Amino acid sequence: MCCFNRPYDDQTQARVRLETEAKLLIQENIKDGRCRLVWSSILDFECSKNPFPEHRQAILQWRRLADRCIQVSPKIASRAKQLESQAVARFDAQHVACALASEVDLFVTTDDRLLKRLRKLDLLAARLPGEALATLEHWYED
Repeated sequence: MCCFNRPYDDQTQARVRLETEAKLLIQENIKDGRCRLVWSSILDFECSKNPFPEHRQAILQWRRLADRCIQVSPKIASRAKQLESQAVARFDAQHVACALASEVDLFVTTDDRLLKRLRKLDLLAARLPGEALATLEHWYED
């Protein structure tokens, strides 16, 4: 959920502005069909807890553009529990378990602690928004 909320964070910090711009460009790629968004029931839950109705509505608009929506099944919940035992926070573990179940190519986050943990576990390709954009647009390939 952190990526979806990034445009609502304090934009006076350069990192936040750059991540916001990268996130918005990734969303343009989704709209244009150049990449696909996978939504999950945990995103629905977290979005429902957003105290700002206008933010909640704007974020939920992305659900309809998702290629698919993953529901937390018993198997996914079990995988999330495993991730929690590996020091991944509860809701983060559910996001990651959904991503693993749907075999995503990239998992985008602005959460440094989660990113560091996922890179150490080496379970999926986790990226900051700018890195994800570079990957999607093949910036550094020959």
